Amino acid sequence: MADITEQASDTVEAWLKQDSAIDPQKAPRLQALLDEVPLQELIAIVERQNAIRAALALRLLPRRKSIVVFDALDAKHQADIIDELGNADVYEFFDELEPEDRVALLDELPAEIADRLLRSLTKSKRDVTGVVLGYTKGSVGRRMSPEVPGIHPEMSVEEALRTLRAKADELETIYAVPITRADRRLVGVVTLREIFTAEEGTTIGDIMQSPIYANANDDAEETARWFLPLDILALPIVDDSDRLVGLLTWDDAIDIVEAEDSEDSARAGGTEALQQPYLSTPLLKLVKSRIVWLLVLAVSALLTVRVLDAFEDTLAQAVVLSLFIPLLTGTGGNTGNQAATTVTRALALGDVRGRDLLAVLWRELRVGMLLGAVLGLAGLGLATVVYGVDIGLVIGSTLFLICSISATVGGLMPIVAKTIGADPAVFSNPFISTFCDATGLIIYFLIAKSVLGL
Repeated sequence: MADITEQASDTVEAWLKQDSAIDPQKAPRLQALLDEVPLQELIAIVERQNAIRAALALRLLPRRKSIVVFDALDAKHQADIIDELGNADVYEFFDELEPEDRVALLDELPAEIADRLLRSLTKSKRDVTGVVLGYTKGSVGRRMSPEVPGIHPEMSVEEALRTLRAKADELETIYAVPITRADRRLVGVVTLREIFTAEEGTTIGDIMQSPIYANANDDAEETARWFLPLDILALPIVDDSDRLVGLLTWDDAIDIVEAEDSEDSARAGGTEALQQPYLSTPLLKLVKSRIVWLLVLAVSALLTVRVLDAFEDTLAQAVVLSLFIPLLTGTGGNTGNQAATTVTRALALGDVRGRDLLAVLWRELRVGMLLGAVLGLAGLGLATVVYGVDIGLVIGSTLFLICSISATVGGLMPIVAKTIGADPAVFSNPFISTFCDATGLIIYFLIAKSVLGL
């Protein structure tokens, strides 16, 4: 059975890649093959297609399955597919999305298309979507589900179950239930298990617990990171008056953290996150995600060239110094990158905060000095054996200072970035490497001039 399914998947993918249009005679066969492919594999196939082929696959799928597949795609990919789908298909797919997913898609679309899609919704769906749209990008309010049940403390468990049963199709989750008063102020939470197992006649107020919640204006990433370890299924979101406005579900929190981690990893490597699967990303988007960073780094690398130019006479008098430049710049960059990556991760997890700047400085300075001592002694010994004591002293001393400075700067830059409201990953590896290269070379040549008397 597995072999048959795999063969069907391979055939579907091969046919989709043949052309942007399928021979009408092949369409029934392709539809039959699509039905044989498990949903998870079907989503993976569509994710790997460009917008034209993905739209074609969605048109060939049964209505309900195509909606599920479309919903599972990244917002960027959905936005690309929108242009290739007919108006009727677009409106149907958009209508079936959850409010927070609609907003994520709207953020990726041109204003006129977004406005047209919003007008296609019924008033009730447009209203709940508008609640999410009302919060700023990056806030948890922008990622919450605004559809919540109206469960109050004075309700009996039987009434609560009837209410949940009646609204189950409208709600994203019914397993974690927020409890509100008539004015929508959050007063407690209860799980569906607790409601279901409570004795007859028990009121919700008797079994509810004190709520853990977040404000709708809080940062989405920070909220998701502290929410996930709590082992609860949904987090109530309130406004500034403690009125319930939505729920952040566990799976949405996972999506937030995964997206932020992908973005941090990409920026640490000198590129922008694609926000959709690699194979479905248009070629120009791949170029745009990299070219800006390459230009920035190329300009910043001119600092290194300028340093080499300034010490040209020193190099001319001791050509052997040029042999160690790759070793020293590479060591400085790597040391700074290690520190920056460690502190950036600690910031994301909440282990380090802005007020810990001095503690991080002192810690990374000591780490850098210990690393520098180990590498410096190794460099001193090896360089002395081959090039003599003077060169050995230059290399050993430079490695010690480079490691100390690079670790300290690498540890501080993410905190400084966080403090001024920038993305710590942007201040991470690429810029630290360039900074450490230029600084390391200045230290190197100054020590060389002093020790060698140049």
